[in-house]
Amino acid sequence: MSDYLTIYQSQAARYDLLIEREDYQENLLPSLRRLLPLEGARVIESGAGTGRLTCRVVPEVESIFAMDRSIHMIVSAEEHLKAQQRTNWSLGVCDHRYLPVPDNHADLFISGWSIAYLVEEGGVDWEAEVNRALFEIERIIKPGGTIVLLETLGTGFESPHPPEPLEAYLSYLEQVGFERHWLRTDYQFESQQEAEELVGFFFGPELAAQVKEKQWVILPECTGIWIRKK
Repeated sequence: MSDYLTIYQSQAARYDLLIEREDYQENLLPSLRRLLPLEGARVIESGAGTGRLTCRVVPEVESIFAMDRSIHMIVSAEEHLKAQQRTNWSLGVCDHRYLPVPDNHADLFISGWSIAYLVEEGGVDWEAEVNRALFEIERIIKPGGTIVLLETLGTGFESPHPPEPLEAYLSYLEQVGFERHWLRTDYQFESQQEAEELVGFFFGPELAAQVKEKQWVILPECTGIWIRKK
């Protein structure tokens, strides 16, 4: 397993390079447009990382306040957003469970590939930690607003294959009223060497060995989108 905490706290540039290779077919934004009321929405995002969702969504919405608990990642997100020359965004540092946002404030909450870390950190109490985050998210969303969570459904797979440590959590989301959708967000690397290096950096040696064995320059990936109305 990779040390994700260290990556998020100190290796934003290398992580960013990996993310630049993701969703090379550009499936994500059309899927979000189809599923979500983006136009004119006031959006809150947590777990924003270096801004991979933020940068896609910001041209579509009225405003977005994007946050991450790593200032290192937020600094990188700020650089990307400034390059878009838009003014309808702001950034902050926070945890999913303590959002610095008033009650009933946003039309849309979004978090990508991030709430799942509460499962690992929460251990046997993961459900309580996830519920704390969901309660906080519900607090800031207007009546009729929408909550959207994106999580992995398997990297290295062409159809959904949830990672075993997340199976209970992903099933729980559906138990508490989220509707699941999925799409492909495959990576396309510039070379075999780059694929092995970046996959090993983030996903670990086992998947990197599979990339080498199969000579993948395009790495299949499935992403789930879970949606719930307030």
